[in-house]
Amino acid sequence: MKLEGRVALITGGGSGIGRAIALLFAEEGARVIVNDVNLRAAEETVEPMGCAKERGYAIRADVSSSADVRAMFAEIDARYGKLDILVNNAGIGETESKMAELNRKGEARLAEMMSGRKIETHWDVTQDLSDEEWHRMIGVHLNGTFFCAREALKLMERKNSGVIINMSSVAALKGIPSASHYGAAKGGILGFTRSVAQEVASRNIRVNAICPGLIETPMTQAFSPLVKASLTAQIPLARWAQPQEVAAVALFLASDDSSYFTGQWLSPNGGLFIG
Repeated sequence: MKLEGRVALITGGGSGIGRAIALLFAEEGARVIVNDVNLRAAEETVEPMGCAKERGYAIRADVSSSADVRAMFAEIDARYGKLDILVNNAGIGETESKMAELNRKGEARLAEMMSGRKIETHWDVTQDLSDEEWHRMIGVHLNGTFFCAREALKLMERKNSGVIINMSSVAALKGIPSASHYGAAKGGILGFTRSVAQEVASRNIRVNAICPGLIETPMTQAFSPLVKASLTAQIPLARWAQPQEVAAVALFLASDDSSYFTGQWLSPNGGLFIG
């Protein structure tokens, strides 16, 4: 097993990509701490771990709160005395009402393009973003990544060893016209990854990022069938990925197989972005 004896924290592990990573890491021998803002969701990730269940532990924390994160890491330190792997996966999407509006605009734009008419339905996202929407998105994705990495490094420096994996997005590589705040947060994560990787390399702590493309998760279920079909048409492999396919990338980066990788990003995106 590739992660035998290692202690791993997966944030946002209550569903989707985070759950897939937590389950795979447990199968590979890690003692997995599953974090989520919803404790029951985290517990539901631990429950199916089967024979590895005794190595799983659910913990609640809102990663956008530095106080919550400090308390979570104090508990991890008291329980395990170390942390070998951190996967900064916690994230949020748009609200239901905002997704309905984006689907409406997306379908209208498709109709205009297919008819050969001038595009008259504009996204108008950034000009209508509220302070609350901006800070919420940045708070969970970018601030949460920083808060957790900061505390993880305090544990990892004790033995000059560790792995941090930050979940960015293909949106950081190619942009995203319908969510500038999401693109900004994910782009910031890439810059943070590169900087911290150089900072802590002398301590043998590796820091890398994953930039997933379109993945079948609860967060992406709100796309309308027409919008989803149009997005799928842009992918050379002509399908969305399953969370387990991203988990496999996380396992590679967490294990010794990637011992010479740091400051890098890997993007399982089906060819949506090639760069």
